[in-house]
Amino acid sequence: MAGIPIVEHILKKLEKLDTINEIIIVTNNKFYGHFMVWLNDYSCSKNVKVINDGTISNDDRLGAVGDINYILKNQEINDDLLVIAGDNLFGFEINNFLNHFQQKNSSLVALHDLKDKEKIKNKFGVAILCDQLSKVIDFEEKPAEPKSTLAATACYVFHKEDLKHVEAAVENGKADNPGDLVKYLVKESEVHGFVFDHHWFDIGSMEGLKQAEEVYRKL
Repeated sequence: MAGIPIVEHILKKLEKLDTINEIIIVTNNKFYGHFMVWLNDYSCSKNVKVINDGTISNDDRLGAVGDINYILKNQEINDDLLVIAGDNLFGFEINNFLNHFQQKNSSLVALHDLKDKEKIKNKFGVAILCDQLSKVIDFEEKPAEPKSTLAATACYVFHKEDLKHVEAAVENGKADNPGDLVKYLVKESEVHGFVFDHHWFDIGSMEGLKQAEEVYRKL
């Protein structure tokens, strides 16, 4: 569940983009009411929906990929889909991300080069790209011995032709988390990476949250 300040931060980025025609925020039953109160007072040039995935605890939660699959079915989406997890804070321009998607015409994952395998091992998903190209040829989920320093962030564009693979991955038990889904898509379709050097923080941990606070306080 994304905190409301983070959601507003992301919305401000999305609001500027002509290619975005609708924004869907997914939350659980515990926080749904809070988001609806917030949405009633929030002004946005885009159509914004808050969707309750119906879960109430960690025991019945759908997980990130489960929520994506839920929205695909619940909202009957049949278009290219930009997905941004609410525990991400990043400095790259989303428009550049979407432009790269248009150039490659395939599903896309944002990658941050941590330049040190020690910072990645057992912590982040890792993408291996084809030499001189941005095509993802392999993906490792939190490896003990990572093959690259490209950490996967929870920012994706799923090509509309790949949406069927999302449902298949969930039904086949191949997508417990976003990294598993990327690995599945690499085998079943084509995925490219968008490598950025701007700041990125995984604020799902206290360490990441504190680092983000220090940077954003200066912005």
